[in-house]
Amino acid sequence: MPSTDDLKQRIEAAIPGSTAEVTDLTGTEDHFRAIVIAPEFAGMSRIEQHRRVYAVFGADIGGPIHALSLVTKAEA
Repeated sequence: MPSTDDLKQRIEAAIPGSTAEVTDLTGTEDHFRAIVIAPEFAGMSRIEQHRRVYAVFGADIGGPIHALSLVTKAEA
């Protein structure tokens, strides 16, 4: 099962300049919330931002990562 640190590291490695805060919502290491701030999100719709983050995990979404709730923002 992935940990919050695993998810954070994967997001920050895959999206240059990003910062991520990941929380395990249930304590079972399969339902997560991530707040991701990245300069590349500027000019992207919220849907595009979320797709970009989900793409980091590919087939892990719906598998080891059963649920991932996202809050995304362009760098302030």
